[in-house]
Amino acid sequence: MDSPDLLAAKRLLDLAKDHGFRFQRVVPGEDGPLLGRRQTLAWIDEIYLAGFSDSCSAIRRRRFSLILPGGLPVTERITGDVLTVLHVVMTDWPT
Repeated sequence: MDSPDLLAAKRLLDLAKDHGFRFQRVVPGEDGPLLGRRQTLAWIDEIYLAGFSDSCSAIRRRRFSLILPGGLPVTERITGDVLTVLHVVMTDWPT
């Protein structure tokens, strides 16, 4: 039986997928970290999930029509545990 935190993380992950994020494992294995990406007309969002510890993060970049040296600037950044990161992205970062 899954813990309440794991169930909440699974629901938030499913919600992220429903809102356009595509996830892939960045390290092989069932427990490997996940990297999720979503691109909209205005934003490029990335989520890195590496378990329940404070080793998860997300960044948001505004899309520009110009090529910028060094890549697009990060407009928002979140670090923390999986529930915090997914919750903030799903509630505070509209598509």
